[in-house]
Amino acid sequence: MQLAIFDLDNTLIGGDSDHAWGEFLVQREQVDGERFREANDRFYRDYQRGELDIFAYLEFALEPLAQLSRGQLDSLHQQFMEEVVNEIWLPRAEELIGRHRRAGHHIMIITATNRFVVAPIAERLGVDTLLATEPEEVDGLFTGRVLGEPCYRSGKVLRLHQWLAHNPSYQSAEKWFYSDSINDLPLLQEVEHPVAVDPDTDLRAQADTRGWPVISLRDAD
Repeated sequence: MQLAIFDLDNTLIGGDSDHAWGEFLVQREQVDGERFREANDRFYRDYQRGELDIFAYLEFALEPLAQLSRGQLDSLHQQFMEEVVNEIWLPRAEELIGRHRRAGHHIMIITATNRFVVAPIAERLGVDTLLATEPEEVDGLFTGRVLGEPCYRSGKVLRLHQWLAHNPSYQSAEKWFYSDSINDLPLLQEVEHPVAVDPDTDLRAQADTRGWPVISLRDAD
């Protein structure tokens, strides 16, 4: 048993789906444009610096899910996939996943972005398991609150361990983890095969120091 784990945003796709979803809502006039865009950009800068207050961000990011009906959300997300995700799709990411799949590996995405935003992307990529931040639902409606531990930084390690506890055949699996972000350093240090993918400056420095492979899924070569 072997496990190939992937971050999603800026790793398997050429952008950040969480930030892009917020921008998409602004463009569709589904949120208070000026206020929402400023906060969305500010939180994204915090994330890039490794300084994000995940709970403050989720309070902000999950609010629109509670304000719109499921029908509205599903329709908007279909447009989001067609107009935004298609533009940041990375064929080389699909090829990498395919190599692991042909080797018989279990394919997992583990992402801080909430499940509503990322589930259709993971489905299109054909992964076996998606671990994502879970937005709370009551009677089929989002509440605007997070359910359980956010899948962020050390939370990714915790969520993976919880999954392994329920899937004991993978407890001793050899593991790969691919990520672009210094925020994923805790999980990168946990696996046998950490790989930096188009890494940010801080992760690139860590990869160079630790001798981790660095690859690109965006370059032509």
